[in-house]
Amino acid sequence: MKLLGIGSRIKHNKFGLGVVTNVTSKHYWVTFIENGLETIEINSEFEVIEGVEDEVDSVSFYEVETILKNMLKKWSDVSEIIPIADRYKGGKLILEPKDTNLASKEIPIDTFFHKIVMVRDRIRVMEQKINSSKQLDDQEKIDLQQYISRIYGSLTTFNVLFKIKEHHFSGQKLK
Repeated sequence: MKLLGIGSRIKHNKFGLGVVTNVTSKHYWVTFIENGLETIEINSEFEVIEGVEDEVDSVSFYEVETILKNMLKKWSDVSEIIPIADRYKGGKLILEPKDTNLASKEIPIDTFFHKIVMVRDRIRVMEQKINSSKQLDDQEKIDLQQYISRIYGSLTTFNVLFKIKEHHFSGQKLK
């Protein structure tokens, strides 16, 4: 049995008329006129109205989702969930003023860490916008990139809070 390609039209006894919109190794994803999107097994019974025998696109939804997440991470202000180092989870940051008449300030370290991650993510977005800017010439991009690298350098103190080394502050290499 030859697989139907995307765009094939079928008639299913239960769901009616539909078009194949995706194919996996075991299922057809079919958008039916009256029943919406359904998955049916490849070997289930249906009538082929018009078969498309083009090569089946083997990209999975997981791959599409991964690509989309990477694009959003790279080009938007969306933040991924970054884990804090286990030894700091649930801890607190205490700021004590020199003047004993003033109250100290306690901040949950998870809140402080979240703000550090937000700063890092916004610097990355700014860096990407600079690098992709059409208004800046190459020399201006290099000059601004040097400032960003210095900002990252100033923030490396906070790398101790990150659970995974790949999440640390580090300047992006110029190409």
